[in-house]
Amino acid sequence: MAEKDQSAPGFYLEDLTVGQRFSSGTHTLDADQIISFARQFDPQPFHLDDDVAKGTLFGGLAASGWHTAALTMKLIVQSTPFSSGVIGSNAVVKWPRPTRPDDVLHVESEIMSLTPSKSRPERGRVVMKSLTLNAKGDVVQELEATIVVPRKPVMEG
Repeated sequence: MAEKDQSAPGFYLEDLTVGQRFSSGTHTLDADQIISFARQFDPQPFHLDDDVAKGTLFGGLAASGWHTAALTMKLIVQSTPFSSGVIGSNAVVKWPRPTRPDDVLHVESEIMSLTPSKSRPERGRVVMKSLTLNAKGDVVQELEATIVVPRKPVMEG
């Protein structure tokens, strides 16, 4: 599993390979974080109040899927070595189970495809699948994203 060296300039399209994997560090989520995010961005009862949430299909307090997505983004940025950052052009997100208070999340990512751009020779597209897992190994989010990645600069000589 690759880890990002913060001092290195990062990988270009040519440095990546299909099947290459990246593993993130962790983030521990608590009820206060869930409620705070929900108050600002997704103020629904099952994200705001554990007692109310017990009577919903979640059966207890659950983080907003968008909260899980934001944490996933943070962990991907910290663990992937793209030279220009993680610049998405599209994504498909699935939340197969809720993210709960006290979940310790980490992200496992894999390069699925690499495609040089035909119209923009200075860049290409990477399709990366990322699974956000809790400490029990349960997948709480699946993300398949297309990321814009620069190609190595051509040296004129």
